[in-house]
Amino acid sequence: MVYFLFILGLMGLFFGGEFLVRGASNVARAYRISPMVIGLTIVGFGTSSPELLVSLNAAFQGAPAIAIGNVLGSNLANIVLILGLTALVSPVVMSLRQSWRDFAVMLGATALLWVMLLNGSLSRLEGAILFAGLIGFLAMSFLSGRVEPEADAAPVAPVWKSALMTLGGLVVLMVGARLLVDSSTQIARTFGISEAVIGLTVVAVGTSLPELATSLIAAWRKHSEIAVGNIIGSNIFNLLGILGLTVLVVPITEVEARFVAVDMPWVMGVSVLLVALAAALSGVPRWAGAVLLLIYGGYLSLMA
Repeated sequence: MVYFLFILGLMGLFFGGEFLVRGASNVARAYRISPMVIGLTIVGFGTSSPELLVSLNAAFQGAPAIAIGNVLGSNLANIVLILGLTALVSPVVMSLRQSWRDFAVMLGATALLWVMLLNGSLSRLEGAILFAGLIGFLAMSFLSGRVEPEADAAPVAPVWKSALMTLGGLVVLMVGARLLVDSSTQIARTFGISEAVIGLTVVAVGTSLPELATSLIAAWRKHSEIAVGNIIGSNIFNLLGILGLTVLVVPITEVEARFVAVDMPWVMGVSVLLVALAAALSGVPRWAGAVLLLIYGGYLSLMA
């Protein structure tokens, strides 16, 4: 029954995330928000909603290791697993010149969280700083993004219908998140696996399914900017929004040492690697996608 609930939770996260993203994207299109901003914020943040709900539930249930591990594991999986698989489907094009500001925010947020974790706890003040960073990023994105109507835009569903889809997706996500946290915690304890490892691997990958589906579909349709914007936006939201809001609600008084010593260097390393690929190769060719997957395999081997 526990495994059935775990699978049911993953399905709820996936389908709930899909409804949420579709509904929010339709609302954004109805109000003539540019596709670039939609990809970076609405889609990126929408697909990160499972991580938000899982981390909040984990914090409320006294499992801060899952809350932190979920965010770090998701960010790492977004870059090396999801981007790697996406590049195998279709080479990904990235422009450092056009996206340097977003890359800088992602690297800065990663470094800021690393510094905050050094004292072994996360206070409400630190959560407020992280969340304020998210508000600043949102303001910067919408102010600098072009808000123009699309010339050949397809008809958009009525706003009320899109809003209902968004709300329905959120409800399904909440149920799926609760099932996932409860079942994964029981599985971890049954096999003697620490909650940190479960959060960094199983839960992180499970909650990244919406990002994976969105990026793969975008790659298949030759829309690299949506795939890249989805990954960068998700990583920024994970660091600033999810942990910021989680710590504002429930401060984390004890942070496992492995997050600072092992996982943060990996997350920062693959984030720098992403920027390096954009600078040197202007994207991720198929061979680089295979390398990213090998890197993720190496990381998982450390969890064994």
